[in-house]
Amino acid sequence: MIVDLWNYSFLRYAFIAAIVIGFTAPLIGSFVVVRRMSLIADALSHVTLAGISFSLFLGQYVALFADLNPLYMGTFISVLAALSLNWLRGKYIHFQELSIPIMMSAGMGLSAIFISLSRGFSIDLSSLLFGSISAVSQSDIMLIVGVALVTVIVILIFYKQLLFLSFDEEQAKVSGLPSTMLHILFMFIVSLVIAVSMRIVGTLLVSSLITLPVAAALRFTSSFKQTILWAVIFGEVATIGGLLFAYELDVAPGGVIVLIAVGILATVMTFERMISFRKKEV
Repeated sequence: MIVDLWNYSFLRYAFIAAIVIGFTAPLIGSFVVVRRMSLIADALSHVTLAGISFSLFLGQYVALFADLNPLYMGTFISVLAALSLNWLRGKYIHFQELSIPIMMSAGMGLSAIFISLSRGFSIDLSSLLFGSISAVSQSDIMLIVGVALVTVIVILIFYKQLLFLSFDEEQAKVSGLPSTMLHILFMFIVSLVIAVSMRIVGTLLVSSLITLPVAAALRFTSSFKQTILWAVIFGEVATIGGLLFAYELDVAPGGVIVLIAVGILATVMTFERMISFRKKEV
């Protein structure tokens, strides 16, 4: 693949996308995991699939959508879903976790309908379920890089506020922090990252890239910044390694990326157990 990168533009696009997504997904995932909202990635990814399938359906009948990148509609719907999740959380104050299965169910239902109306799974849609190397286009790269820049800027500006909100939401509200605004902003960023990550990882596996590197990092880090650093390192290893193996094996990259992330987590936990066992012996 290293040699072919110079000859095929789609490989360069996929490689750039993998590097950027391997950074942004674990970065935002660190906050998602700490806030105990890991399942939110599943909900938003299914809603994003509904937006993409809706765009593909419209493309059969409306000329405007025929040449439109379906990821744009998926991203737009994902943002709306993120805002709706915040509204649902407010409606179920004592059962806020209900907002996630409600949104996931709506996303799956709409996806099934639009997939059926668009005469089954097209090549584009199936690649979005499990990721694809050849599906990444130049317009996708522009969107992925743009989302990464927005994500980094927001986290740099609101890092302390988001950190405070993540570890102690009640105290953040009492201290006068604009928690509602920050939560909406955070959900907005999460929805963008999930939407653009689907090109490489796929709808059904995108939540794994957001949570697994963070889960591995949490096993041995002692501070939140260290968790972010190692989560990003693990994320890059998983995405770049997964892309290389997927190209050589001619399989969907999403599955390989997730398996590498699982392998990293298993390795970390094995070393942790070995170290703990040796300490007991001493």
